[in-house]
Amino acid sequence: MAQPQHLTFLVLGATGGTGKHFVARALHEGHRVRALARTPSKLSPETNLEIVQGSITESLDTDALVAGVDVVVSMLGDQQAQRNAQINTAFVKRLVPSMRKAGCKRFLYQSGAMTKPYGAELSLVLWMLRKTVGSSYDGQHRDNEAVAEYLATQAMDIDWIVHRAGIGGDGQSKGVLRRSKTTPSIGTFRDCADYNYEIIMKPEGAVHTQDLSKYQ
Repeated sequence: MAQPQHLTFLVLGATGGTGKHFVARALHEGHRVRALARTPSKLSPETNLEIVQGSITESLDTDALVAGVDVVVSMLGDQQAQRNAQINTAFVKRLVPSMRKAGCKRFLYQSGAMTKPYGAELSLVLWMLRKTVGSSYDGQHRDNEAVAEYLATQAMDIDWIVHRAGIGGDGQSKGVLRRSKTTPSIGTFRDCADYNYEIIMKPEGAVHTQDLSKYQ
C-alpha cells in the first residue's frame, strides 16, 4: 500500500473561520503547516505547526514565506480593509512570483459565492443578492475579482483553483460540499475548510476553475 503523501502547506487567513478548521484538518492528516497570523496567540502550539507573525498588508518577505512549501491556501478576508484597497490582489501579485522561484505550483484561493468569476457573469439570483444583502461586502468581491483576473491572465503556469464559497458561519457539519458551476450552498466554516482540503489534495479537473460548492 502506498504511503500517504505528507506536504507542507502555507495557510493565509489561518485564524479565520474557515482557516482554523483547515489548519486542524491538515495537521490531523499528518501534514506540516506554516500559518501566517497577525495575532499568533489565536493559534495553539501544535506539532508540525509553524506560526509566522505578520499581515499581508505589511512588508513581508514572500520568498521566505513560501520557501519549502508545497501548497498555498488563501482564506483571507478583511471586510473593512477591502472597502478601500485591494489588499488581497496586491499581496497575490507579490506571492505568485515567489511561488515560481520556490517551485511551488499549487494554490487555492477562497473567495465568495457572490464574487463574479473572471470571464463570466453572475447568475441573476447571485447578482441580486450581491446588490442587496451582500452590498456591504462589495469591496471584498471587487478585490477577489481582481485576484481572479490576475490569476487567469498572468499566472496560468500556477495550478490555481478559486473556490467561490457560500460561507454561512460556524457550527456542526451539514454534509459534504461538492463542486458546482451553477448553484452554491451556504456552508459552515468546517465544511468549506474540508472542501478546500479535498480539492487541493485531489485537484484533477479543478485546476484553473472558479467554481461554487454545493451540498449533495
